[in-house]
Amino acid sequence: MQEARRELARMRESTAAWRELRYKCAKDSDDLDYDVNEVHRAMVLWALQYDRRPEDLPLLRFLAEQEALCRRNAPFQGLGEQAELAGFLLAEHRQAEDVWRQYAIKRANFDTWCGYDREYVFAAGVEATIERVRASDHPERDEMLRFFGETDLDDEDLEAWAQGKREWFPQDPADEDALTWVERAKLAGERELARAELDRWAQNRPRDKGTLSTLRFELAGLGAFAEAAQAQRDALKFAETDWDRASAWQSLAELERKAGEHGRAWEALRECQKALANETGWQELGMGRHLVEELYLLAGRAEPALAQEVFAEAERQARDVPGLPPVVLQAAQEARERLR
Repeated sequence: MQEARRELARMRESTAAWRELRYKCAKDSDDLDYDVNEVHRAMVLWALQYDRRPEDLPLLRFLAEQEALCRRNAPFQGLGEQAELAGFLLAEHRQAEDVWRQYAIKRANFDTWCGYDREYVFAAGVEATIERVRASDHPERDEMLRFFGETDLDDEDLEAWAQGKREWFPQDPADEDALTWVERAKLAGERELARAELDRWAQNRPRDKGTLSTLRFELAGLGAFAEAAQAQRDALKFAETDWDRASAWQSLAELERKAGEHGRAWEALRECQKALANETGWQELGMGRHLVEELYLLAGRAEPALAQEVFAEAERQARDVPGLPPVVLQAAQEARERLR
């Protein structure tokens, strides 16, 4: 947080520095769009969360506008913590004129429309917000009024919501959930710090279903596939139905493959098939397509003798699974070429 505080101090000193926080699209090594200044903007928002001042309102408005642009142009859509944090900190100022900035985030993409709370738009108060929009000549006025017509919120609802958000975005860093620091460290590229925070979160926690699910997800995100596989293996005991067991084994197979444990991955895929033996219709669902894909992916990476065996099984299963998507067909082609 020290660097984040330094950056916030620079932004407070001169509005000229704000250009460093603008949404700026560029291409990564995979030719995908990304926001050059996303991390820098996030750091300033984190610092603002723990050091809130009335005079920061113009900066918050700028940040909210940039987050709306980012979310609108993000290649994989989504909401993201930064957009919601910007919206929350702006909402705390309760200014009716910010309704358009809040609505810009709300309508940025499908995910924000579903996931960004409507309360952000009404943060200045229900009646005050409606009157502000009704009296405006903004080009989105009519659209906004139609949106208002679908709400039954009142100011008591808003206050209850705001209190919940204050707990979600605490002012004291010590009150922050450790998993928040994991995600922030990952965004900032601080993988060692992310791992340390994850270990702190997991310390003294029971290895129950919820803990193991979180560990599997976070460890895989950090590239610790062997440890993620162990968490998934430990979680197998919580699978109660054949379908749940099949899904759990399939997830384990993917992690073992990524960890380079090809024999274990093959064993997990066979266990997955055993669990599906008494299920009907799975070939026509996502389970069938994912199983075939994982078989081909393993065949494309395993040692030659094992790869041949896995590939033969992939070909056999593929005949019974309709509608294989391009990604599976590509995995099949890559495995086939490797084994020639």
